[in-house]
Amino acid sequence: MKLVQYFFSILFLLAIAPGCKKQKNDDVSFLKTDAAPKALSALFTITQDNTGLVTITPNGEGISFFEVYYGDASTTPVEILPGKNVQHVYAEGVYTVKIVGHSITGKITEATQQLTVSFRAPEDLDFTAEVDASNNFKVNIAASAQYETFFKVYFGEDPNEVPVSFLEGETISHVYASTGVYTVKVIAYSGGAAVTELTKTITIADPVLLPLTFESPTLNYSFVNFGGGDASVVANTQQNGINTSARVGRMIKNAPEGWGGSFISLSEPIDFSANKIFRMKVFSPRVGARVLLKVENATDGAISFEKEATCTVANTWEDLVFDYTAINTANAYHKVVLIFELGTPGDGSANFTFLFDDIRLTNTLPSTQVNLPVDFESTEANYAFTNFGNASSTVVANPQVNGANTSATVGRFNKPNGAETWAGSFLELGTPINFSSLTKIKMKVWSPAAGIRVLMKLENLANPAINIERDAVNTVANGWEDLVFDFAGVNNADNYQRLVVFFDFGNSGNGANYYFDDIALTSGAEELVLPLNFQSATLTYNFTGFGNANTTVVDNPNPAGINTSTKVAALNKASGAETWAGSFIELQKPIDFSALTKIKMKVWSPAAGIRVLMKLENLDNPSINIERDVTNTVANSWEELSFDFSGIVNSNNYQRLVVFFDFGNGGTGATYYFDDIQLTN
Repeated sequence: MKLVQYFFSILFLLAIAPGCKKQKNDDVSFLKTDAAPKALSALFTITQDNTGLVTITPNGEGISFFEVYYGDASTTPVEILPGKNVQHVYAEGVYTVKIVGHSITGKITEATQQLTVSFRAPEDLDFTAEVDASNNFKVNIAASAQYETFFKVYFGEDPNEVPVSFLEGETISHVYASTGVYTVKVIAYSGGAAVTELTKTITIADPVLLPLTFESPTLNYSFVNFGGGDASVVANTQQNGINTSARVGRMIKNAPEGWGGSFISLSEPIDFSANKIFRMKVFSPRVGARVLLKVENATDGAISFEKEATCTVANTWEDLVFDYTAINTANAYHKVVLIFELGTPGDGSANFTFLFDDIRLTNTLPSTQVNLPVDFESTEANYAFTNFGNASSTVVANPQVNGANTSATVGRFNKPNGAETWAGSFLELGTPINFSSLTKIKMKVWSPAAGIRVLMKLENLANPAINIERDAVNTVANGWEDLVFDFAGVNNADNYQRLVVFFDFGNSGNGANYYFDDIALTSGAEELVLPLNFQSATLTYNFTGFGNANTTVVDNPNPAGINTSTKVAALNKASGAETWAGSFIELQKPIDFSALTKIKMKVWSPAAGIRVLMKLENLDNPSINIERDVTNTVANSWEELSFDFSGIVNSNNYQRLVVFFDFGNGGTGATYYFDDIQLTN
């Protein structure tokens, strides 16, 4: 009989499959992949009228139809299609109901479920309401009782909510929309009119814990400010580098106190049992800014521990490290305190506005390995140079902090008198240089003379015979410039991990010091930004003249004294030119005044006492501008003029640089030369 049922079921499916369009479709291969039914269960509900009328709703997957065996004196099962139910009248008692699921090809799966039918009120009702371990807003409910048939639960969030039915042994879940204290009510039903109910309160909270990422839309990141500190959570205005998150913390330090800062209280004490190294991403407006991270007890501020770190870059995210390995873990610490520039009162300006993010505990200090890019700023990295040929390289304070290189520390290469022509130094990197996408290396160089041959050589650690070298010749004396070493054709599989530098290669040492910094892979493309030395063979120095002035790049007419470079800019102020005649050049990026606020420029004039005006403008709105002037003191010779832009607002984005010579006087046909425009302190 069953085979006949399945046969006609299949025929029926094949008959309706073509729809309205006549077509032959006798492919029944899908029947070969039919699996046995699974996930069988049943929901029981009983009327509360002492009649014993139970509604049975079977469920399952891969079902063609169900058979339900009631488990009482009746032995003939009833067949039910998926989504349907059946009713049956029971006497009081406990029954084992059997559900048999049939697939379309006749495969079956059985399951049994206990049914209690009682006309007395349920007794010993209890339930658990637990917050889910993976979701602070999710609660899981399970209930038990004597003489019950099923339960209904009200979660207490919506006054008009429809209760959810479930059976003993099941767990029912609910996700709350917001934090708060809710009353959960569970009602136990039997076959009688009487019911039993129980209520419990549950607290839904979103605890503030480490790590602090400021990304949660529900957490209350409540900072307490003191002494002029003002911390809040804001949109990340600097989504770049190591931090592309949407939201960050912002600290604005105002007057009056040097110890002004802010703290946030965590919901639980900080767990220092496994991790004792704090890390925090910081975006600082200047190099050298000090950052204090302190933890305190919730009620006793004397129970505390603190560490300070220093920012090594400006206007760039960096990951600061605070070593807490010496902390007393027997104490409880709930507060995280932040103080920027401890000891210095803030003024609420952009210069005292800091961003911070991702405050977290880790278990390791930064690696001491050195890899590209090498900037000599890390306090953890081991810059262990190996020297040969009587050369000597060490890491020192930058002796020439200016617009071309504002970093605090650099490499110094000393080639003493009589040193070998091939004297040099090398660093062994932590990993081989990856030339898969970039094949040029850029290095900042400072030399006491121009025309110095700088050689860079790369070697395989295991076999120095596997090597490649390139050289470049510097063009600037007593100033920083970028040299590019083109390793086109390099075989990345050669695993170059030793980086060797030679200065004045081919000549014996004369005691000179050479400085180098910021060794990094690059595409080699140059940008028109400060410093401007007019030496590039690839950049186009497009000056725009006005008032009958004209500026071009020419050969240096007087390569002597403080300026021996080969190329300079020449401004001609024609006879009868306007008193305000000048020229401007538009840079590719705004000038960065975050660390340095003076601009120096070398000038050559046919007369002394000439007023030289420098003006800076915003590209989009020239009415946003600032200007300074200086009077030269030397005729027919190079001298260096300094234009002090103290108080400048860096956020005004000054990107157009304008120069005027003999400002206030009409043109006489004189030509003035200028060079090496750069930021300085």
